[in-house]
Amino acid sequence: MPALHGTTQPQEEQDRAARASEILAILSKTYPDAGTALCFGTPFQLLVAAMLSAQTTDRQVNKITERLFKRYREPRDFARLKPEELAREIKGCGLYKNKSRNIIATSRILVEKYNSQVPQSLEELEGLPGVGRKTANVVLNVAFGRPALPVDTHVFRVSHRLGLARGKTPQKTEEELLAIIPEHARRAAHHQLIAHGRTVCTARRPRCNACPVAHLCPSRDGREPLTSA
Repeated sequence: MPALHGTTQPQEEQDRAARASEILAILSKTYPDAGTALCFGTPFQLLVAAMLSAQTTDRQVNKITERLFKRYREPRDFARLKPEELAREIKGCGLYKNKSRNIIATSRILVEKYNSQVPQSLEELEGLPGVGRKTANVVLNVAFGRPALPVDTHVFRVSHRLGLARGKTPQKTEEELLAIIPEHARRAAHHQLIAHGRTVCTARRPRCNACPVAHLCPSRDGREPLTSA
C-alpha cells in the first residue's frame, strides 16, 4: 500500500492495511447502504443530535429530535433558551442537564462567532462546549463529507476484534485506523464498522458463525482479541 507522506510503512502496518482493505471490501458489499442512524435536516441539527447521542441510543435521540426540531431549528432558537427549558425537552437522554447547558452555550457561540454556521474544522468543532472528538468527526464525516473516521464504541470494539487496531483509547485507535485505511474509504468504513458491530459483531454475543469476515478475524470463535474490546 502506498506509504503516508512519502515514508515507508512498517511491515506490520502494511499487513494490517492489506487486511483492512480486504475486510472493508467485504463489509461494503454486506452493508451497501450503511449510513448514520441519526435524523437531521442541517449540519447544526446533526451537531445537536450527535451531542445528545452520548450514552443514549440513536433511536431515543431520534424520538427526541423529531419533536425538538419542530420547535427549535437554528442556533438562534436554542441560544434564547434557558438550560432548564431545554432540559425538559431532552429529558429522555442521559446526562440531559449537562447536554442542555452545552447545547445552549454552543448555540450562542455559533450565533456570535460563526454567523450561525457550524465550523468545518476539527479544531474549531472541538472548541465548542460539549463537543468531543467523536462528535466533531461525526459532523465532519456526515454533514460535510470529510474523510473523518469517528471512533464510537462499535468502531472501537470491531476494529480491535478484527486486529486492525490496538490503541487503548478511541483517539489512539482512530490514529491507527487512519494509518491503514486510505482517505477515500474512511467515510464509508466508519458506517460499515458500526453496522457490523450492531448486527453481527455485538458486544456480548458476537455472531461469529454469521460473520462474513470471520476468516480474517483473529478473535473468531471466542478467541481473545488482540486487545481489549
